[in-house]
Amino acid sequence: MENLQGKTAFVTGGSRGIGRGIARVLSDAGYDIAFTYNSQLNDAETLKTEIEEKGRRSFFYQASLENPGIAESVTARAAQELGGIDLLVCNAGRTKHNDLLHLEGGLIDFIYHLNYRSYLLCARTAANDMIARGVKGNIIFIASTRGFRAYPEDAVYGGMKAALIRSAESMALDMAPHGIRVNCVAPGATAVRGNFSHDELTRGFAKKIPLGSKGTPDEVGRLVRFIASNDAAYMTGNTVKLDGGLILPGTPERE
Repeated sequence: MENLQGKTAFVTGGSRGIGRGIARVLSDAGYDIAFTYNSQLNDAETLKTEIEEKGRRSFFYQASLENPGIAESVTARAAQELGGIDLLVCNAGRTKHNDLLHLEGGLIDFIYHLNYRSYLLCARTAANDMIARGVKGNIIFIASTRGFRAYPEDAVYGGMKAALIRSAESMALDMAPHGIRVNCVAPGATAVRGNFSHDELTRGFAKKIPLGSKGTPDEVGRLVRFIASNDAAYMTGNTVKLDGGLILPGTPERE
């Protein structure tokens, strides 16, 4: 595996769930990690300790990324404390379902600001840092297969994920002259709590997934690590689905 000692990564929404898996895998690979959390300080503290026990540096920040100015300022702070950002992973977000007949403008605004706007502004700040340092870095957005397949009550969340995927393609074109790659990872059904035992991953909804199991945060982390590595140096503007075949057309759903 590529030697990534001394590389730096900033992960938004890194203290729990998929973000935590990404931070753990990257720190295992040698990255120093900065990450944000929203409300659970204890989760952030335990992750910082886990990363530092591996001999890596770690910083965390409370950040409500839906609020004006926060995405830019916290990314700039991470760049300063890390000594620059080599890899930005935008993961922070909230899943919300909406019924069109009762849709509220406040929900649209919240999802737009957190799940879409903050990603672009974090990317702007990180990209300027990379260019200033002459670094051929990586920007990776955590999207969702809900950005590809329509579900009921998903016009806002799924719509913003679809927009994110499309925006990453244009950003990849903008950043290519600087050697900065922009890609997305689109997880499907992913277990974000518990011990990720076989029974837990294969029960309930997992029976509808062709591979018969939900994904795990660490699996998302390993895909992020690969995309950011030199093994994927020719990949930009892509979205890689990680869903066990969940949304493949023509796949029969199991009873």
